[in-house]
Amino acid sequence: MTQLVHTSADLHAARDGRDGEVGVVMSLGALHDGHRALIHAARQRCTLVVVTVFLNPLQFAPGEDLSRYPKTLADDMVLCEQEGVDVVFAPSVEEVYPVGPPQVRVHAGPLGDVLEGASRPGHFDGVLTVVAKLLHLTAPDVTFFGQKDAQQVLLVRRMVTDLDFPVEVVTIPTVRDADGLALSSRNVYLSDADHAVALSLSRSLRAGEAAAPGGAGDVRRAVRAVLDGQAELGLDYAELIDPSDLTPVADGYAGPALLAVAARVGTTRLIDNVMLTLGGS
Repeated sequence: MTQLVHTSADLHAARDGRDGEVGVVMSLGALHDGHRALIHAARQRCTLVVVTVFLNPLQFAPGEDLSRYPKTLADDMVLCEQEGVDVVFAPSVEEVYPVGPPQVRVHAGPLGDVLEGASRPGHFDGVLTVVAKLLHLTAPDVTFFGQKDAQQVLLVRRMVTDLDFPVEVVTIPTVRDADGLALSSRNVYLSDADHAVALSLSRSLRAGEAAAPGGAGDVRRAVRAVLDGQAELGLDYAELIDPSDLTPVADGYAGPALLAVAARVGTTRLIDNVMLTLGGS
């Protein structure tokens, strides 16, 4: 039976005396099948599986959707029970930040200033600060993240390396609806019309995949051919980048690359990406 705890003291008590590898899946809540895949991977590998449910205010800028972000803890607990989670840690803001917003934070550096960071300044500082805190509180051997948040995963890996966190970071492939839309807790905001527009993001990624043998230039043209025809899509970026440092790849480059897109559909901001192997001259 999954145990629900709300304080760090109760979390430590729930872990006390349990041996074996510990895995943690971190979330903002509103769990879906993408989270289920992360939890399943953790359950297959680890003796003790912890899921954190914490809507972290530090990663939301003024005017973003913090106040309306879906809060579904009862449903989250059902999913966690189904997947055999041992402990759900759902702390309050006051439990995580007991003296108010932290004055000392983890700074994401240059990798946090591009793509999502350029559109959401300070977002990744908030993400890394809470990930660092939750790693300390849950003390896992392994933590699991989804490929959909590729920039976040890269930054978490860099933080773990740079600051010597004793944890392994495992990435799980993006989970999609049958029609190709990447699963996100924010998908509940989409109307049927919005959903149809949002599908252009995954279509552009598939077009980029198909064009990858021809090289970076072909990929960029294929992606734009899909996205430029979507008047209702508020495109933020469509970038073909080096997955190690997020810099744009040259047209003649051959090798691995990350194709990343972000857009606003109605009032909802969505991101998606795919890894490619580019041909080149």
